[in-house]
Parts: sequence; structure tokens; C-alpha cells
Amino acid sequence: MAIIDLVAAKAHLNITFDDDDTLIEDKIEAAEAYLESLLGFAIEDEFEVVPGDLKQAVLVLVGHFYENREATGANLFEVPHSVWDVVRERRSYAFE
Repeated sequence: MAIIDLVAAKAHLNITFDDDDTLIEDKIEAAEAYLESLLGFAIEDEFEVVPGDLKQAVLVLVGHFYENREATGANLFEVPHSVWDVVRERRSYAFE
């Protein structure tokens, strides 16, 4: 189950129509998976109550993925800077 629901994502994106609901749900899933790959752990397995900064990072990624569906245009950056700030503080480092 995603840590962000469709209602929260649509509110963050300021979207009031239902045409893109499936697309937004896909972006939520992709954003959470991407954030977890950067962190090195599954968010829901790590926390009983998901911290607000991780929820915000998922919302930022959803917005980024929704607005930048192709690698063209003015916003050609991999991940918004605020997401890296959260990742840097919470990343699980493993050295083998």
C-alpha cells in the first residue's frame, strides 16, 4: 500500500478533475519505489508511522513525474533538490 493516497496527491498537484486518476496512481507507485531505491529500505517496513518528510518527498516526486513525463523541456533534472535533502538524512548506508 502506498504511503500517499490519490486524494493527497491530487491536492498537492491542485488537480480537481478525474481524467488522470490512473496516471497519478501510477506516478505515486513510481515515486515511492524510486524513493525507496534511493533510501535503501522499504518505507512501510521501516516506520510504524511514516514521517512527514518522507510523505512530502513522495509528493514532490509525484509532482515532478507528472509534470515532466518526457526528458525534454526546461526542467531537465533527475530529482528535485528537496528530495535529496530527505534522502541524505534518512538513507540506509551499507558497506560490504
